[in-house]
Amino acid sequence: MNILFKQKLCFTVGFAGLLLVSLASNYLYTQSKTQQIAEPDQSFTKDNFAPFQSQISFTSNQVADPLTSKPQNPFFTQKISEEIIGKQNFFSSRQNLLAASSPYSVVDEFKKYKFSINGSQVVTPGKLPSSKVNFNQGDLLTVLVNTRKYFQDYASQDPDILRTGILATQGVTVPDVLKTLDFMIVVLKEDIANNRATRLQDPKFINTNFRVIKWSAYNPNSKQQKQLRITKYAVFTHPGSRKKTSAFNTPIYSLKENSNNDKFYTRYTKQDVLSGIYEPGGREFGKVTTLAYLTRNGLEEAIMEGTILINFTDGYKAFFNVDRNNGMSYIRGLKATAQKRYWYFREVDAIKGYGYKIDAKISIKPGVTFAGDVLNIGLGKVIVIEHTQGGRKHLQMGVIADTGGAFLPNLYQLDFLAGIFQNKKEFGQNITQLPDYATAYFLIKK
Repeated sequence: MNILFKQKLCFTVGFAGLLLVSLASNYLYTQSKTQQIAEPDQSFTKDNFAPFQSQISFTSNQVADPLTSKPQNPFFTQKISEEIIGKQNFFSSRQNLLAASSPYSVVDEFKKYKFSINGSQVVTPGKLPSSKVNFNQGDLLTVLVNTRKYFQDYASQDPDILRTGILATQGVTVPDVLKTLDFMIVVLKEDIANNRATRLQDPKFINTNFRVIKWSAYNPNSKQQKQLRITKYAVFTHPGSRKKTSAFNTPIYSLKENSNNDKFYTRYTKQDVLSGIYEPGGREFGKVTTLAYLTRNGLEEAIMEGTILINFTDGYKAFFNVDRNNGMSYIRGLKATAQKRYWYFREVDAIKGYGYKIDAKISIKPGVTFAGDVLNIGLGKVIVIEHTQGGRKHLQMGVIADTGGAFLPNLYQLDFLAGIFQNKKEFGQNITQLPDYATAYFLIKK
């Protein structure tokens, strides 16, 4: 009996020891992972930014061993991959849960704090309905490529584009956005080269290959608004003159290269400029370059839309885009003629969207471009809007590649670039097919 008792006692003590070691090990592992989750991601900052290369293959179904360059046993590879993916998904879910529960600080155009909001009030996991996604393949490819190139060329000069915005509360990073752009570019190029409808129009393909994140509108002044307001903008063609006439008496100006040294233009409101300070006899005559003379309505439309196509009386025609403003805030709700903000223009070779300076602005296309809040939503986000028309669901895809004063801050609205039009009547007839409000989704490559 004593021998049996001693054996049981040894077994019990040994088992208890093993249990304590296991618990301690598990505790240390959990603490280590919790600390990793709590620590901010320092892998992507302004200082160490480098272009991300797409690592996409549509032809290889085998995984190569990095040491032998020979295909591994597919069953072994699958087992290892499943284990790795499972662990990644576990920790990714924990990170997303922690991020979604933390408040996001909304900022204005000067990056000053405005208010905080819980991310789950704005962005939540979703799924596209089973309707074809509409867009022009070539135009979308152009905007995707130009937006991606902007990240590559100007990230060090324009740190605003490295802001993840409110999608950070869903665990989305800037590298995720770049991976999304890269993947879509590859898919579109392949599909166009093979003369077929692109897979990006197939909601099944999108739901399989992308995280679909629903965007619920947050409007501090209209808490009941849940869908995004979809406004529309356009490029209008206007007649203009090189010289001032009775019909064309409202100038648009361009700042000279040395204007950054002496920011005299920040002292003058729109009303000051239109009073004639830059005209012959004005106190600032000679400090700016006169580009054209328009009607007053032409000027206001050019400022509101950001770009204008001028048909000059001498037969020349060209795009002109806003360059720099006088630093005065746009006041929402105030009529255009009463706004103090004034924009200076530059001649450009295409419709231009976002850019930290005129020479860097993204060339954009109608039908696939949204203007939005690039500080709180983020440049380069791919958006699908959903609305119902005639009892059927319609889906439209575009890229946030433009912005404007009305969008800083703005978590409840997108502005859709509808096209180039002769006048407001033609514009109005075109946009009757577009929704005033829509459900919106972000697409992020898995």
